[in-house]
Amino acid sequence: MAAATKYVTLTDANFETEVLQSNVPVVVDFWAAWCGPCKLMNPIIDSLAEEFDGQAKLAKINIDEYEELASQYHIMGVPTLLFFKDGNLIDRTEGVMAQGAIAEKINGLL
Repeated sequence: MAAATKYVTLTDANFETEVLQSNVPVVVDFWAAWCGPCKLMNPIIDSLAEEFDGQAKLAKINIDEYEELASQYHIMGVPTLLFFKDGNLIDRTEGVMAQGAIAEKINGLL
């Protein structure tokens, strides 16, 4: 049996609570099922969610299911990572990133 994922699956209904009202920094992975590079990011997001458990939150949102949120945050390509702290968008990256580089950005928010 696979270990339970530590990341949060976002929807229109929980985005505000999980991201904008979070008391810890949040990294939101905007992804799509058809996106090859997004699949490469999955194990990285899983691993970071484990590594930063309790300190920061990692979350994923499918742009095809939640187009309005993707549009609201001007997501032009996937994967795109948005870094939030205290409900504010602090940073964003597009494309596949190394786990260490993402961890460094998260540490900068802590």
